Amino acid sequence: MDLFQRLLGVKDHEGKRIETPELKQLYKKTLAIAWPSTVEGALMSIIGSVDTMMVGTLGAASIAAVGLTGQPRMIMLLFAQALCVGTTALCARRKGAHDHAGANTCLNQSLAIITVIGILMTLIGYFGAVPLMKLGGANEDTLALSVTYFRIISLAFLPNCWQLCICAAMRAIGKTRVTMATNITANLINVVLNYILINGKLGFPALGVKGAAIATACGTIAASLICIVVVLRNGGYYHIAKPKFDKVTLSGLTKVGASSMVEAVCLRIGFLMLARLIAGIGTNAFAAYQIVSQVTSLSFTLGDGVSTAGTSLVGQSLGAKRKDLAMAHAGVAYRMGIIVSIFLMTVISLTSRQIALLFTQDEAIIRGVTVSLYVVILSMMPQNGRVVLSGVLRGAGDVKFVAYCALLSVAILRPVLTWVFCYPVANALPQYPNLAVMAPWIAFLIDSIVRDRLLNARVKKREWLEIKLS
Repeated sequence: MDLFQRLLGVKDHEGKRIETPELKQLYKKTLAIAWPSTVEGALMSIIGSVDTMMVGTLGAASIAAVGLTGQPRMIMLLFAQALCVGTTALCARRKGAHDHAGANTCLNQSLAIITVIGILMTLIGYFGAVPLMKLGGANEDTLALSVTYFRIISLAFLPNCWQLCICAAMRAIGKTRVTMATNITANLINVVLNYILINGKLGFPALGVKGAAIATACGTIAASLICIVVVLRNGGYYHIAKPKFDKVTLSGLTKVGASSMVEAVCLRIGFLMLARLIAGIGTNAFAAYQIVSQVTSLSFTLGDGVSTAGTSLVGQSLGAKRKDLAMAHAGVAYRMGIIVSIFLMTVISLTSRQIALLFTQDEAIIRGVTVSLYVVILSMMPQNGRVVLSGVLRGAGDVKFVAYCALLSVAILRPVLTWVFCYPVANALPQYPNLAVMAPWIAFLIDSIVRDRLLNARVKKREWLEIKLS
């Protein structure tokens, strides 16, 4: 057996090893879809970190205030993101079955539904900003700033929904270069406007957190416009038309979307509880948490790039009734996720303090970030493993099991462990002052391991190969 097979070999649904020539083609095909999505995720995460760095010049309260808007915003996007998961799964299946018209029908129905969702989100977000920020854990230091930021970004919720829907459909057919170009362009616009508006450059007034919100909204709107242009141009795979609703498509969207919604609700509830628990420790601790979150976001987006390839190729393989290819693509994606993890572990282990210094000069926050990153390094491999396997199962439409894992781990296990380490354990060990800051990441490590093992067992059972979506 050659070295390539020994390190990167995979098996099909019957347990037969994929021969080297075909295996190389599988890696090549996966890489062709994964690299644009991975580059997109990495650059967007880096740009998001630059965004945090720019806000960081305003102080810890501003970092915390902007960070507090994250979970309420994701809660607002629950329905939209659930619909987009269904859109990706159905469009991938129809692409694999060579049903071009069916894929277009799915996109147009999804766009019509998500437009209604986007309008409702805008109204709720703008007029309900105060209770939403209090729910997110805002205190006297951060409430006014977080409300200002959230109201402005709420005005871009509708175009954000359009962007999410179109990008979901594009990823389903493997057109990840389109989503890469769209999101990178939009985020560069965000960074440029941040530079101009936060501290007042080129003759513009210094708007602080308000300027950061305006920049974010403008970047989102730009991304949406680019996506719309892509689907309006002639010669593309998709085209926008008046939606004709049909029971088969709506049933498929509901079947996948409902389970994805349950998963998303579990995630948001869990993350909301985490935000409140960490905010209770203090502003500096929450600021450190936000900085480390930027690093884990980079890890997630790199793994998510490989996951996107897994979702697309597994869905297309099952649409073409090729269970052997679906299983092989799952194995290839998982191994590529491991490679990404090893790379990230190496980089972070060598640059942990330098990473912290990019965001702040506060030595207390730097120490908290540095020790937390040591824990994060240990979680990289199981974290990316569970991200990739979740994508594989979503591509097959097996979102119920992914939702069950989220309920068990993120909504129950992780918040409980965070509370235990943040309060009883940290209070019992005052000689370790950074333990409370590390606590969320100790829970994160355990969560990653549990979900990776559960999802691995599910994939090996192969029941997901039999799921019908339409």
